[in-house]
Amino acid sequence: MTPWPRVVLHLDMDCFYAAVEMLDNPSLVGKPVVVGGTGNRGVVAAANYEARVFGVRSATPMARARRLCPQAIVLPGRFDRYEAISQQLRAVMRDVTPLVEPVSLDEAFLDVTGATRRTDDPSPVARGLRQRVRDEINLNCCIGVATSKLIAKLGSVAAKPRALSSGVVEPGLGVKVVPPGTELQFLHPLPIRALWGVGAKTAERLADLGVKTVGDVAALPVGALERAFGPRMGTGLYELANAMDDRPVVAEVASKSISHEETYARDISDRAHLHREVVRQADAVAARMVHSNLAARTVVLKVRYSDFASITRSKTPGFAIEEGVTLARIANDMLDAVDLRDGVRLLGVGVSNLTDPPPRQLDLLGEPDVVEVAEPKRPSPGDAVAAIRKKFGDNAVAPATLVGRDGIRRRRFGQQQWGPDGDPDA
Repeated sequence: MTPWPRVVLHLDMDCFYAAVEMLDNPSLVGKPVVVGGTGNRGVVAAANYEARVFGVRSATPMARARRLCPQAIVLPGRFDRYEAISQQLRAVMRDVTPLVEPVSLDEAFLDVTGATRRTDDPSPVARGLRQRVRDEINLNCCIGVATSKLIAKLGSVAAKPRALSSGVVEPGLGVKVVPPGTELQFLHPLPIRALWGVGAKTAERLADLGVKTVGDVAALPVGALERAFGPRMGTGLYELANAMDDRPVVAEVASKSISHEETYARDISDRAHLHREVVRQADAVAARMVHSNLAARTVVLKVRYSDFASITRSKTPGFAIEEGVTLARIANDMLDAVDLRDGVRLLGVGVSNLTDPPPRQLDLLGEPDVVEVAEPKRPSPGDAVAAIRKKFGDNAVAPATLVGRDGIRRRRFGQQQWGPDGDPDA
C-alpha cells in the first residue's frame, strides 16, 4: 500500500440551506424545498433532493424552477440561522484538527495528516467526522479524502447522493477515498467541467480541440494549451488535469483583512453592472466589519480576467472606513481606472489594516451622577443597519442600487443572497 504523504479532507454539507429549513421545520421533510430569491428574477441557492429530481439545481433561475417543480415550497432563506449552524460545524471540525480552512458556510478543507499518522487508512477519521456532524448537528455531509485539495473536492462530489430524472434518489457513498497513486485513474474519466476554472466558454473551446474529459486535457501538450488559452491558463489546466496540486490547507486565523469576491458564470465587461457588483460586495464586507466591530484603513480591489490574469489595486485614504457606501465609492474609483474590454471573470472588494472603530462623541451634558466609559461604537448608520438586519433578516435593508423589481438582492460571505449569478441585468 502506497503511504499517504498527507491527508486532505473536503467536507461538503448536503443541500445545506434546504437541509437547515427541514431541520427547523420537520413538516418539510419529504417535500420539494427550494431556498433562494422568491421573485421571478431570483435564483435558486439550494434545493433538496426531492426538488432536484425535477431538474431544479443551485443557480437555476427561480422562474424556471417553479415551472419544473410547481409544487416546490420556495423559501427566502435565513442567513443568520445558516451562519449559526456553520459555526457549530466548524467547532466539530476543529475538534478533529486545528488545520481547518473554511471555503464557505457549508464546506471546508481539513488537513488530518497528524491524526492519521499511525495508520495507512484515513477513512475511519473521515467516517467518524461525518457521523459526528450527523449526531451533533443533525445534518448530513459528504467527505472526499485524498492527498490534495483538488482530488478531495472532487471526491466529496462523487460521494454525494444523485437525484435521477426517473424520480429516484440514488444514495451516495458518504465518504469517497482516493488513495495515493490512484488520482489519475479517478480524475481522468471526469468531464472537463469538473476542473476548477473551466466554465462554459472554456469547455466550448476545449471541445473545439476534441477534448471531452479531463484525461483528454492531460493528453494534450502543455504548449498546445498555452497557445490556445495563454501561458497562465494553459499551464494551470495542464497541471490540474494531471493532478498537480500542492496547495496547503490554510487554517483560519484572526482576520488581518476582510474580503468578498465572486466568480461569474459569464465574463462581464459592462462597467455599470460591475459598479453595482462593487456596491453589493462592499455592503457584504461592511456587514462583516459591523459583526466584528472593526474599521479599516485600506481598500483593496481585485479583478481577474478570463485568461486568469489578475490585477490588484489598493488605496489608503487616511481615515478609518466603516460604512459600505464609503467603501464602495473608493473601490469604484479604482475600478474606473481598470481596463474592462476583455471582460471580468472574478471581482473582489476587500479591506485591510483593520482597526477599532473611532470612538463616538460622548454627551457631556448628560446626567451628572452617571460616569460614562468611552467604548468603541459604530456611527449610528451602521448600528441601525445591523439592528434592522438582526431583527428582520439580511434582506431587509440594502443599498438602493441593489433594490430591483423583486426587492433586495444581496450577497454576503460568498453566498448568493439571492441575485442572479453573473447576470448583467441583475
